[in-house]
Amino acid sequence: MQSFSNTLFADAESAYEDACYVIFGVPFDGTTSFKAGARDAPQAIRAVSYNLETYLPYYDLEMPEILFHDMGDLYCDCLPDLVTDQVADAVSDLQKDGKFPVVIGGEHSVTIGAVRTLAPAWYVVCDAHLDMQEEFRGSPYNHDCVTARVSETVKNIILIGPRSGTREEFAAAREKYHLYTADDVQERGIASILEEVGDLIGDETVYLSIDADAIDCCMTPGLGTPEPFGLTPTDIRSVIRKLSQKNVIGFDYVEVLPNDAGQTTVVAAHLIREFIAGHYRAHHR
Repeated sequence: MQSFSNTLFADAESAYEDACYVIFGVPFDGTTSFKAGARDAPQAIRAVSYNLETYLPYYDLEMPEILFHDMGDLYCDCLPDLVTDQVADAVSDLQKDGKFPVVIGGEHSVTIGAVRTLAPAWYVVCDAHLDMQEEFRGSPYNHDCVTARVSETVKNIILIGPRSGTREEFAAAREKYHLYTADDVQERGIASILEEVGDLIGDETVYLSIDADAIDCCMTPGLGTPEPFGLTPTDIRSVIRKLSQKNVIGFDYVEVLPNDAGQTTVVAAHLIREFIAGHYRAHHR
């Protein structure tokens, strides 16, 4: 029997009924405030995933050994509050079926619905921006309001990598949350920060969100709201390797704009696989 390519994430060969992890894309960028096009990211990330070797030496795992399934993309509504409800419903269905949701954005607002359904004890986000606006450009579900909306469900919030926001946002973040700026990461090192983060979380449940613009735009320029002086892909990989060992109950990778030479999508594909493999190694083997 010949093998054929498809539009799903490479090696996501398990049937839904058998899968531990279920991927779905949310091709939505309706509140994008600078460069549009993140809606194209789920398919672009899937396409580049076929160029990656199946073997992950760090975990001594072949991706086909892992029971994971790709459902494809949501058919998104036009308004961000409706998309939030769509994501919440999709994650609720996965939760009822005992599946681990892996969400590929799309813009960062897609995170809100997933967190609202899962209601973890902790929310950890890697992001260049604080996203603490109560509303932006007429919507409280704008991608610049994600942390504000998540805080309505989760009180324990850890922000890693911010370097953009208002004075008021930074003051509030330092007062209300656990804030590790990009400068903190550079000065202290990601390992030191992750030890502290791990102690804070303990054994409680976590949702992990990776905004692609946490990474310095000079390294991965395919971003809707690029910022320099950020984290490195290796820093984000360290976050994923550390936190995938914790009691994570949901994961997303968002805000990729596939308009560069492929750097940003290939980093995203690698890091999505890193999370799935790390979590599987820690919790299913």
